[in-house]
Amino acid sequence: MTTAASDPPPVQAGEGKPRRARGEQTRELILQTALRLFRERGYAETTMRAIAKEAGVAVGNAYYYFDSKEHLIQGFYDQNQAAHRAAVAPVLAAERDFAARLRAALHAGIDVNAPYHAFAATFFKTAAEPSSPLSPFSAESSPAREAAIGIFRDVVEGSSAKLDPELRKELPELLWLGWMGVVLFWVYDSSPDQRRTRRLIDGVVPLVDRLVALSRLRVLRPALRQVTSLIATLRNDT
Repeated sequence: MTTAASDPPPVQAGEGKPRRARGEQTRELILQTALRLFRERGYAETTMRAIAKEAGVAVGNAYYYFDSKEHLIQGFYDQNQAAHRAAVAPVLAAERDFAARLRAALHAGIDVNAPYHAFAATFFKTAAEPSSPLSPFSAESSPAREAAIGIFRDVVEGSSAKLDPELRKELPELLWLGWMGVVLFWVYDSSPDQRRTRRLIDGVVPLVDRLVALSRLRVLRPALRQVTSLIATLRNDT
């Protein structure tokens, strides 16, 4: 039986893994090249053609791995969340104190994002558009968003904090929203090595820890129910 010219060549035994490995290497090369050009030229000024040329691949090959610049950024988001989880994993494995776990997660996030601070402000102008697929709140960003919330869920679930059941369910998302505020502060933090952001984290974590501890008080439960109800309403309001 002959193979049509348009068909891909048959894969011999043992070829699948090397091909997948080469494909992952090419994908990573394109992604890292794009991030470098975003830093050097800005997001809006960098084209897929320029990324392909700089990476040494055909434009069609670049589009094979990433349909658009937006998909490149989504790839960056996914990579970023994996790196964040890996960076905080040793502390989460060894520490049960809620404040220590939260502090480690926030600092790890800043560590992972540090190489991209130079182009963060320019990129944020695009991501901040409510209709942008690059917004952390967009449907396109939902895998990365859920991965990020998952990190804060690990922070909560592995801690020794005694929480009201309703708050335990909603706290990871609340912490992620707080993290978004920290990221915004970091984007515009021009202090050396973003020291002000580090100080913000170290100052806010004890306050969050205190509020979480106070949530167990019976007198605060009605207010807590209002907060969790509001979150559920906003989440389900389409």
